[in-house]
Amino acid sequence: MGLFENFSLWGGGVTGALLPFLFVLTIVVFFHELGHFLVARWCGVRVLVFSVGFGPEILGFNDRHGTRWKISAIPLGGYVKFFGDEDAASTPNHAGIATMTAAERRQSFHHQSVGKRAAIVAAGPFANFLLAILIFASIFVFYGKPSTSARVDGIQPDSAAAAAGFQPGDVVVAINGRPIQTFAEMQRVVSTNAGQELSVTVDRGGTRLELKATPTLREIKDNFGNTHRVGVLGISRSMAPNDAQLETVSVLPALGMGVGETWFVIERTLSYLGGVVSGREAADQLGGPIRIAQVSGQVATVGFVALMNLSAILSVSIGLLNLFPVPLLDGGHLLFYAIEAIRGKPLSERAQEMGFRIGLALVLMLMIFATFNDIIHLASS
Repeated sequence: MGLFENFSLWGGGVTGALLPFLFVLTIVVFFHELGHFLVARWCGVRVLVFSVGFGPEILGFNDRHGTRWKISAIPLGGYVKFFGDEDAASTPNHAGIATMTAAERRQSFHHQSVGKRAAIVAAGPFANFLLAILIFASIFVFYGKPSTSARVDGIQPDSAAAAAGFQPGDVVVAINGRPIQTFAEMQRVVSTNAGQELSVTVDRGGTRLELKATPTLREIKDNFGNTHRVGVLGISRSMAPNDAQLETVSVLPALGMGVGETWFVIERTLSYLGGVVSGREAADQLGGPIRIAQVSGQVATVGFVALMNLSAILSVSIGLLNLFPVPLLDGGHLLFYAIEAIRGKPLSERAQEMGFRIGLALVLMLMIFATFNDIIHLASS
């Protein structure tokens, strides 16, 4: 079977969703924890456990440095446990730390400088971003970049495009000053800016014109029957056989494009979350493991490239989520280290314990809310 062929080998039903989900999640979790692991080793910290998953161990081995590498029964995350940690959340083992020798302290995570601890913690999310860049770049190199021009072939009556003065034959070359090269790029910008006025530069018979258009929020269904709320202008593009082409991309430009794709996911995610907080966006688009498993199974039927693209998007999302300043997440640890750097000493044990309890409560509430959204989504689909 070729690399980009249909993933019919996954099977159907529950298995057809579960196997792609585990494939995607394992890749993303492994690279996140690998980031923590590698920087910890570089900083001289002893790593006790590298686990993909939580709970009872299914299989594992010890490397020559004494690290236990294992796969655990609950595949919803993973962790790296350092010397001096009490648990997978990197809570200090105060009793053990108090009795450490000088040699042991040099290998203990909690005896490292603030800078080293921050680097080790931040390495996980940034490994996710690097993974996404490499996946996106690999897709561009080995598969190519779609190069369908952003030409307007049809305009829906009474649409935002009609009101803005678009005409058949116009070619969109920029939106809000951002160059547009393909129809897909134009769709992506428009879909994420519902209700926001856009300054669209079009080429009309060799003349550049500036049009003002505000995408309309509309519910659409994808090929799998999932409903999405996106911005639309009411523009269509004919898909003649010669229109859809793939452009070959070399390695260095592909890496730059991978950075751009990764930044777009970050930008869109932050924009959406900001919209939820301000009331501009509905929170029902937040999904949890059930939704990810469902989407993984659907995308796997399209092909390997689509599944890897989903892996890149999920990797960015997990990296970004972990940078949020919530105790229990990597961003919460970084927040504590920033406070320690400013104060010249760490927060008290009680303050850190209270922070972790609040963080745990917030994470659990988010998981419950996302799972509730997943169940509602499944019931309505």
